[in-house]
Amino acid sequence: MPGTSVDVAVLKRRMGRVGVWNSTLSGEPASFEREAAAEVEGLGFGTLWIGESPKGKEALVHSAILLGATQRMMIATGIANIWARDATAASNGANALAEAYDGRFVFGLGVSHAPMVSARGHDYRKPVSAMRAYLDAMDATEYGGPLPEPAPRMLAALRTRMLELAAQRTHGAHPYFVTPEHTARARAILGPDPVLAPEQTVVLDADPERARRTARRFTSGYLRLPNYANNLRDLGWDDKDLADGGSNALVDAIVAWGDPETIIERVRAHHNAGADHVCVQPLADTPHDMLEHLRILARSDLTSL
Repeated sequence: MPGTSVDVAVLKRRMGRVGVWNSTLSGEPASFEREAAAEVEGLGFGTLWIGESPKGKEALVHSAILLGATQRMMIATGIANIWARDATAASNGANALAEAYDGRFVFGLGVSHAPMVSARGHDYRKPVSAMRAYLDAMDATEYGGPLPEPAPRMLAALRTRMLELAAQRTHGAHPYFVTPEHTARARAILGPDPVLAPEQTVVLDADPERARRTARRFTSGYLRLPNYANNLRDLGWDDKDLADGGSNALVDAIVAWGDPETIIERVRAHHNAGADHVCVQPLADTPHDMLEHLRILARSDLTSL
């Protein structure tokens, strides 16, 4: 494993049991992001995860903005696309952030999806082989700057071979768009030591029709991507469940909706299935609404799990 000086037990403790996953902050001014990140830290969440898209802020620069606005909270990429920068730039950038911000940066890496990779002008190769080659190239990079401790790496991993690679070559896995049943399966594949940090989407709304409508707007796009659809098929969901934005049963399994206590129970289910850290992603109309939902969840003791 690269960066063997990284103590995984310490990493788990620093990340905390509950974090936040967010992709909407990338579209906001840096001044708003700084205030939002500082508030998320103040609410008691251990890690703030950020996505990366072709239309958003570059992942390492984005992480630096958030690291500079916080004091203790970890900042993690969920994920940085391996097709967005070569392995040398990725390794050097991650190590620079690790040194500059006292080891508070977690480098989550992923292969993205074929349509998004093709749009960047790349040929989408076999995901596991592409990731292994990328990690090889990162390991071969010689970093000349000061580095008390390398940046921990984690992989966006859903199915067996990528989870095995995460266990063999990185410090853990960050599954996205998954259920507690997947978390149990992932833990069995990873073994006891690597960090397992699944994402859990939530809707703070107890009205079934309205909450599922909100959730289905989210699930519809992801269910069209083969990586996620095939992973759900592995878990026993059939094509009828995956059609039209997802059956009610599938939507309910992927998106936890209801009052704060119901959402906390879903997070606890991931912990009971073997997760070390669960990052919640509130679906809200605006970033301001998202922050309000996090305030409500924090007041309901989500951050004390």
